[in-house]
Amino acid sequence: MKAAQYLGAESFRIADVEPAAPAAGEVRIAVAYTGICGTDLHVFHGHMDARVTTPAVIGHEMSGTVESVGDGVRDWAPGDRVTVMPLDWCGECPACLRGHQHVCQKLNFIGIDSAGSLQQLWNVPERFLVRLPADLRLDHAALVEPTAVAVHDVRRAGLVPGEKAVVIGGGPIGVLIAVAARHFGADVVVLELDAGRRAAVEGLGFATVDPRATDPAAWVGEWTGGAGADVVFEVSGAAAAMLGATDLARVRGRVVVVAIHPQPTPVNLHAMFWKELTLIGARVYERADFETAIEMVAGGTVPAELLITRIEPLAGIPDAFGALAAGRAMKILVDCQN
Repeated sequence: MKAAQYLGAESFRIADVEPAAPAAGEVRIAVAYTGICGTDLHVFHGHMDARVTTPAVIGHEMSGTVESVGDGVRDWAPGDRVTVMPLDWCGECPACLRGHQHVCQKLNFIGIDSAGSLQQLWNVPERFLVRLPADLRLDHAALVEPTAVAVHDVRRAGLVPGEKAVVIGGGPIGVLIAVAARHFGADVVVLELDAGRRAAVEGLGFATVDPRATDPAAWVGEWTGGAGADVVFEVSGAAAAMLGATDLARVRGRVVVVAIHPQPTPVNLHAMFWKELTLIGARVYERADFETAIEMVAGGTVPAELLITRIEPLAGIPDAFGALAAGRAMKILVDCQN
């Protein structure tokens, strides 16, 4: 079979690998599509080389069908459509014992810390599988994992119907957070620098602001009658955006940090103190977030056609990473069988 292997230094190779039979309790998946996400870009740029053992098969936003099952597997059969919740927790650390297994202190994030889905056949313990509706397109189903991220972010924010939310960053996760927040009843505005992305977001019915042309704090102040937003989601990963996020929130508002900031980033602690703001971290997802995400994708709430810029074969992975790094695409899927 073919597998894409990250070698370090922004380098991949397509390797021929002998597939292993699924072990007891495992399911072998014929991977249909794998989406490339921001975390994968961090890996590609070498930011996670201390964590990733090369050569590494990465990838975790995926869809596929069950190809075969190992001994003891009873709930899955060849042909079943699946995605994977790629979190392997220990069950014994303080976080797990408090019920926060998704942020286990010894978490194995499958596709980063262990082999992922950028390969034709992938053996996965059955406990990680999530069933997909039989009529859901597999290319659209590859958006379930990032949608689950957005659902988790919105749930972490404690958002309630009627609240006003600001999303800083109109990339794929920013769009999905805006969609999820609206799905949960919020009024949403998206701050985005790129004109093309703003136009796409506006096409979904959201208000947008170009922070270079309009003072975001003044715009949000007018939008909220001088109060400020109930929730601000920082999705851009830009230090300046994080610094300015507190200016957009109301008294006792919430600022949710979604983006990965690889370096320590300044936060306006005076604004945190003065307005009694709450700063919330939001990372990965829980099983309920996946179930909601499947409903949203299958029901057409998620704008799959807008988000999926194009589909590349395994051999096109270098070009796909280059396009995403340069901001020339929203979401690129890899056809792992091509």
